[in-house]
Amino acid sequence: MRIFRISFVSQGKVYVLYAERVQQGDLFGFVELSGILFGEHASMVIDPAEEKLKTEFGGVTRTLVPMHAVLRVDEVEKRGQNKILDLEAGSNVTPFPIYTPGRSGDR
Repeated sequence: MRIFRISFVSQGKVYVLYAERVQQGDLFGFVELSGILFGEHASMVIDPAEEKLKTEFGGVTRTLVPMHAVLRVDEVEKRGQNKILDLEAGSNVTPFPIYTPGRSGDR
């Protein structure tokens, strides 16, 4: 089985997810993630960050991420920890600006 680590920006945070499939989405400008992998908890130790992601993406068959939000896609040998990271002040990660017609100041 191939495993991919995908990092992308969403709502001011960096999401790091592991998935079985990453491909160009049917919608232009989107990357499709499917088969998101979550760890099985055989012990009493539960990671709250992973549980939050499992709640958010648990019933999702596939998710479409805007292409400009994707920071990196790596094929890895084994699955790691899914996580959400805060964007630090002074970070060199900046979301790509999106032109929205009709906004004041865009003249």
